Amino acid sequence: MIRRATLSDCNNLAALSIQVWLSAYARDGINAAISDYVLATFNQQHFVTLLAQDDYQIYVATENELLLGFIAVNLCSDFKSSEHGFEIDTLYVQGRQQGRGIGRRLLQYIATEHQAKYWLSTWSHNVEAIDFYRRFGFKDIGQSYFELDGAQHENTVLAFNPDSANTA
Repeated sequence: MIRRATLSDCNNLAALSIQVWLSAYARDGINAAISDYVLATFNQQHFVTLLAQDDYQIYVATENELLLGFIAVNLCSDFKSSEHGFEIDTLYVQGRQQGRGIGRRLLQYIATEHQAKYWLSTWSHNVEAIDFYRRFGFKDIGQSYFELDGAQHENTVLAFNPDSANTA
């Protein structure tokens, strides 16, 4: 089931975020900078704050009352111009749940709910995610950078246009 996140989801959103982020980005191990970042960023208060914002929406995918994944939408964020629409800030699916169509269903839900263009960025070394987005119909539109502990990490920026995409 896909539904809008509520305050009661915040701890689960934080736990899932830590799990997925570490799995995707800490492939060589965990150091103090990584630990500091995930513990400072992915916590209950972070999600409480996001849910309180009018221009931010989080939708969760659940099964038997268990959180399997979520998608976070920032309606006021744009990439270089508004021509690419709003931002998918986060799309996380628990590792063991990947391959079941959960990420695709979350993206389809957003495409149906908003009927607008949107974009996202993902770490350029996360080939699995980039391939997934391209299969869904996203097109490469540029790069952005994420800074952690003074190091710049390249992200691939992709855009989705519901009028010209294959979401099947």
